[in-house]
Amino acid sequence: MKIARFSRIGFILAAAGSAVGLGNIWKFPYIAGEFGGGAFVLVYLITVLLIGFSIMIAEMLIGYMGRKDTVTSFEELAPKHKHIWKFAGFQGLAGLFVMIFYSVVIGWIFNYIVTSIISLPATVEEAEKTFTTMLRTDIMTQLFYHTVSFTWITYVLTKGIKGGIEKINMILMPSLMIILIGMFIYALSLDAFSQALNFMFAADWSKIDSNAFVTAVGHAFFTLSLGMGAIMTYSASMEKNSNLVKNAFWVVFLDTSIAIVAGLMLFTFLYQYGAGPAKGPGLVFISLPAAFYEMGILGNIFAVLFFLALAFAGLTSSVSLVEPMVQYFIDRFKWSRLKASMSMGLFFYLIGIIALLSNVDGFKEALTFGSKNFFDWVDYITAAIMLPMGGLLMALFIGFAVEKQRVESILKPQLGATFEIWYFSLRYITPVAMFIVMLSLVGVL
Repeated sequence: MKIARFSRIGFILAAAGSAVGLGNIWKFPYIAGEFGGGAFVLVYLITVLLIGFSIMIAEMLIGYMGRKDTVTSFEELAPKHKHIWKFAGFQGLAGLFVMIFYSVVIGWIFNYIVTSIISLPATVEEAEKTFTTMLRTDIMTQLFYHTVSFTWITYVLTKGIKGGIEKINMILMPSLMIILIGMFIYALSLDAFSQALNFMFAADWSKIDSNAFVTAVGHAFFTLSLGMGAIMTYSASMEKNSNLVKNAFWVVFLDTSIAIVAGLMLFTFLYQYGAGPAKGPGLVFISLPAAFYEMGILGNIFAVLFFLALAFAGLTSSVSLVEPMVQYFIDRFKWSRLKASMSMGLFFYLIGIIALLSNVDGFKEALTFGSKNFFDWVDYITAAIMLPMGGLLMALFIGFAVEKQRVESILKPQLGATFEIWYFSLRYITPVAMFIVMLSLVGVL
């Protein structure tokens, strides 16, 4: 049977779709401003080049050479200790665990698309009340849109690489970019654009400390969709003789560019209409709807377009988060794609209901353990432990387990004289950085 392969543009858009997620559009802009604006952006870009880019090439290489699911690729590529290295391939579980809360958040976005059409909140206070009411009391609305998210994602997965994942990314990724660029061009005409530019890029070096470095590394890692098996699984379906370095560059470039464009556009609207920036969900679901309201009917149109773009970013990432485990059950247990897709979909859907309920009054207390509820614990464990661990293992695997000659034969023609720099960074800089990030995120440092 002929194995489905990505076209080159299909792979880049699918990998970029995996990388470009919800964090790009609201988390990156805020943390850039919080940690010194342009100073943090510079630190972030350096970490992307030295760490994120290095690991992305390594992850692509494992998938490209292995041509199988993540577990089998590690197992077959390891010269020794195959029975140990195969466990590194279970990083696909990280993506599946992320989906437990990610699908719920995508449901919130679907709800806000409808809200944007019907009635935007008039003030920040009203917007906060609307969001809080949905989060804490409106179980049925959240459950309905969580179900819509699960259904859409699972359907795309059942269609496979060419008919599902590549096809949907060929539609959604260009649509996402067109919407964001269109709104960005409008933002350029507003007086507050210079204020947004200053918020994100005016360099305040006094805010750059060890915490800013850890944040930059952690965010670079998460936003590039590394350590979840997604890039590795997609790379297994890459065309032969593909240039991994060029592909990795385009994914990193698109991911970073979209984050910067979205941030400038978003903060221009917030400053122009007096809503002001806020952290996390408050930025997108509270401050921004109130700013859109001040724009009149144009605000309704922009709100719909923005939340559509956000939904596109979430959906393309979601498919990539589940696909590694789908491919694992297809390769290792000979499951049909339908059975594997439905099983993995039901896993994140059913446990996602628990995550959803952990924010709801009446259930929150029973689903809170220590300082966090179930929703927050899943988020914390994946971000602080599973993703950095996946990156650390990939760096060690390519840097020390796989023969250098094998790595060199593929990458030296593509990297040229910079191969030794990349290899040194992967072996020594990246593992230390990932270890520090892990210790910091779990509160040891």
